[in-house]
Amino acid sequence: MTAPTHRANPIPNILTGIRLFAGVVMFAMMAGAAPGALDAWLSPEVQLKFGVWAFWIFVIAASTDWVDGFLARRWNSTTRWGAILDPIADKVLITGAILGVLASGSLPGIALPCGLILFREFAVSALRETMAGRIELPVTLAAKWKTTVQMVALAALQLTLLWSAFGLQYPDGSPLAWQPAFESFAVFLIWFAAVITLWTGWQYFHEARRQMRDL
Repeated sequence: MTAPTHRANPIPNILTGIRLFAGVVMFAMMAGAAPGALDAWLSPEVQLKFGVWAFWIFVIAASTDWVDGFLARRWNSTTRWGAILDPIADKVLITGAILGVLASGSLPGIALPCGLILFREFAVSALRETMAGRIELPVTLAAKWKTTVQMVALAALQLTLLWSAFGLQYPDGSPLAWQPAFESFAVFLIWFAAVITLWTGWQYFHEARRQMRDL
């Protein structure tokens, strides 16, 4: 008698696919909300709404990064396709948010850490692709926390661009007393994320070099 074949639950992969699609939609909305992008076709009010929608899409999509992995492990539904799609969805979401925040042009001090994060992500992706089949570079716990810190930092940066949209200001339009401190905190977070990102990138390259010596 043939043993029944275990079929993986598709929900974790569906959530990952939704996160991938959401990253693209979020970036399109952030690009539309950026000054000078679609000013000729969209009113400032509509652009502001685009920014708010992009923020909530990012927050909801980022939350699925933990949910889909948890469900896949709980239901024993980890698949090769999910393992491939998950980091791609994360990188699309992170890259889209970084480019959208940079396009706003109104947050000083974030260009360098954002650029460092992008360079590291592309470098590690290239390393994995080049070394595929020759060495193994499993995702480390530090790299998982790196992604979490990146997402929290980018959500904070987006929020600093949307004070007026959320009514977080005095009636005369002046900022609330805590807003400058929060903006400084958001900038600190993206720098902190950049440091962790570079550190985990060095770990991957160090491990790749070690494995290459043993070949």
